[in-house]
Amino acid sequence: MTKESMNSAYQVAQELLKDRLKDASPETLRELEQIHAADVIVVRGVHDHIEDVFEHAGTPFTAVNPEDLARADLRPDQIVFINCPGKLTPGGLQKIRTFVEEGGFLFTTDWALKHVLEKAFPGFVEYNLRPTRDEVVRIEVLESEDPFLKSVLDKEDDPQWWLEGSSYPIRILDKEKVKVLTTSKEIEERYGEAPVFITFDYGQGKIYHMISHFYLQRTETRTARHAAPSMEYLKQKGISKDMMDKYQQMGTNELDTGSVESAYTSQIMITSVLLSKRKHDRRRKGKKDNGKKKENV
Repeated sequence: MTKESMNSAYQVAQELLKDRLKDASPETLRELEQIHAADVIVVRGVHDHIEDVFEHAGTPFTAVNPEDLARADLRPDQIVFINCPGKLTPGGLQKIRTFVEEGGFLFTTDWALKHVLEKAFPGFVEYNLRPTRDEVVRIEVLESEDPFLKSVLDKEDDPQWWLEGSSYPIRILDKEKVKVLTTSKEIEERYGEAPVFITFDYGQGKIYHMISHFYLQRTETRTARHAAPSMEYLKQKGISKDMMDKYQQMGTNELDTGSVESAYTSQIMITSVLLSKRKHDRRRKGKKDNGKKKENV
């Protein structure tokens, strides 16, 4: 699949997510539209490009270079996304650790497992020293009872995940504190570890990490369903005939179900993190407000 085709898949996936939310949860869509560029910080990488996904989704963000992170003015109400490989300066590692301790959210991919999480947040997860091949695997979203995920995922979904050559499997060290959100039996069978997408709390903040890259560069048509035209997938998702023209103008005729479904799944993952952050900040603000009220009594 060409980069242009994958870009189209992400654009279709984001439009699909918006259309689903308009019907299932319009308040969630309004909340996503309130995100500003200052809320989302992207640390540029070499191998992953989360910023491309944000651009296709219309999500505003601010980008910084890894060597400049130590001097960045970070706030606890922000989310920092660190692209693979995540090679930060010692000052950058200290800055990101303090940022999370004070309530910030951190999202990392692939080699940042070793370069960021093992160094700045030791004792939770680590690289198992069994690098993957370049291949596509099936994944399973475990948090299907989450209200947001229930509104956008269906039982028929069969998402795939692209493993970049030499991706780092995630070994969980603290099984009580680390929560697995997405898993893969195929990764476990081949490389000894099942986690695809994990999270854990640290201080007042939270950390998310996923194997391989957030920006998926290819998929595989492993089944007849995956190989079917993407329009079939849109019909499964409840897109009506009078809305199909909009999607056709976005290039759906050139896309298969597998590519759009994979892009849709990754969009859902990032959206769930953005919503989780806003919910987290509301709780923190509520606690502060209650504390001030008690002081004034």
